[in-house]
Amino acid sequence: MKCDRCNRSAVIFQKYSSAHLCEYHLKEDIERKIKRDIRKYRMVEKNDTIAVALSGGKDSSMLLSVLHKLFSERRDISFVAISIDEGIHGYRRHTLEHADELTGTLDVTHVVKSFRDTFGADLDTMTGNGRNPCSICGVLRKNLLNRTARELGATKLAMGHNLDDEAQTILMNYLHANIDRMTRMIPENRQEGLVPRIKPLRSIPEKEVALYAITTNLPLDTSTCPYAATALRNDARNLLNNYETTHPGTKYALLTGFEKITESLKMTQTITPVRRCELCGEPTGNNKACKTCELLEHEKT
Repeated sequence: MKCDRCNRSAVIFQKYSSAHLCEYHLKEDIERKIKRDIRKYRMVEKNDTIAVALSGGKDSSMLLSVLHKLFSERRDISFVAISIDEGIHGYRRHTLEHADELTGTLDVTHVVKSFRDTFGADLDTMTGNGRNPCSICGVLRKNLLNRTARELGATKLAMGHNLDDEAQTILMNYLHANIDRMTRMIPENRQEGLVPRIKPLRSIPEKEVALYAITTNLPLDTSTCPYAATALRNDARNLLNNYETTHPGTKYALLTGFEKITESLKMTQTITPVRRCELCGEPTGNNKACKTCELLEHEKT
């Protein structure tokens, strides 16, 4: 099959747009969407220091590569990559090797922080009490990424969340009527103590992220985390993937619908004010202790 925009062979058929695209025009389409969202939500601004959460997988590797391509000539914009070593035996070491190779190629400073050094234990050890490993990992990763980005003087923290991730989160928030979390998803929201997060890949389907990374020959790890099967969002992922197969464009529709109600959310909803954790001083919600400290205290009992 030929590309709809030239005579090259197509590498993908976008069901949601009914377009056949070659490698060149797929990358062009992806980068156009990324640049559009960066401008729309002012994700990158003058004199920004952008910390990129880099796991070594396809999403974060592609994110760092694209941001570097778009802004490496801007002298006022700088990058630093942050990798988190959760301590997952037989998995994380390999992804960190790829992350180190990519940052070396791009000449980007690479900082690695571990659960063991920071929290006193790795994820494999913490999961011994029957708690969901993905829930533990999510809380500790978020804490450590924000803390490290702040210590490095970053003005933005870039996450490799793609369209599939965003659509799943929106659906889960709808299903649980979690308006507070949905309000926190609004790109422009800022909270004291939290380095503003940006998601330049929010409009790019996971499949297209993978194709971009592979065709660009990025050093990346394609293995799956051994704890992936325990993720609470798996039901939402499977539901959406099945629905997208028969109704192409559903994931984009969820994202578009969310964007349409953001103005109403801004006017009618207020985000839970940020407090300081009485134990560690990090940002928290209504509780006296943040989720990280609650989790670590539970591990001691």
